[in-house]
Amino acid sequence: MAPQVVSSPFLKPFFLKTPLSVGSSRRQRRHTLPASEFRNLTPQDAISVFEIEREAFVSVSGECPLTLDEVLSFLGQCPELSLGWFEEGQLVAFIIGSGWDKEKLGQEAMNTHVPDSPAVHIHVLSVHRQCRQQGKGSILLWRYLQYLRCLPGLRRALLVCEEFLVPFYQKAGFKEKGNSSISVGAMTFTEMEYQLGGLAYARRNSGC
Repeated sequence: MAPQVVSSPFLKPFFLKTPLSVGSSRRQRRHTLPASEFRNLTPQDAISVFEIEREAFVSVSGECPLTLDEVLSFLGQCPELSLGWFEEGQLVAFIIGSGWDKEKLGQEAMNTHVPDSPAVHIHVLSVHRQCRQQGKGSILLWRYLQYLRCLPGLRRALLVCEEFLVPFYQKAGFKEKGNSSISVGAMTFTEMEYQLGGLAYARRNSGC
């Protein structure tokens, strides 16, 4: 089956502009930086994805949420459930998700994609080390959730996270579902859910 193609305003490029130069006697001009682009990831992005993920997680927990093989698998099976943020052509942040068809996430959800499912399991959200503390994670998550509203049939987004990340996801609109049955070594997680409600309104007002 060919990857799903979605026309969404949340995948359109936008431009950042520098201030006018004030130190030159020549005619001042407004310069435009290269586009900052949001798009679905492809298997060709897998190495960049894994390098950012490995740097972000291994130093903290010793574990990557996804191996390189799993990144390649998900980007091959369900690229439409991923979103990357590129600046000047370089990946600076990303989210990878997959389809899930049960009420709660189980251990098998960690490496499974279920096509045509009503829920998305968000496996990982990661930001390049040089772009952290700039709000990029929150911006990318917001755009991803709005983008998911444009995909037919989706009703929920699910994820598991460590306790210290619960407030971050609550601020984005996720609700706690309790302790997760998923564990990685000695690490335990909280399961969280976001309702992708208001689909008709979102489409009317976003150009989906």
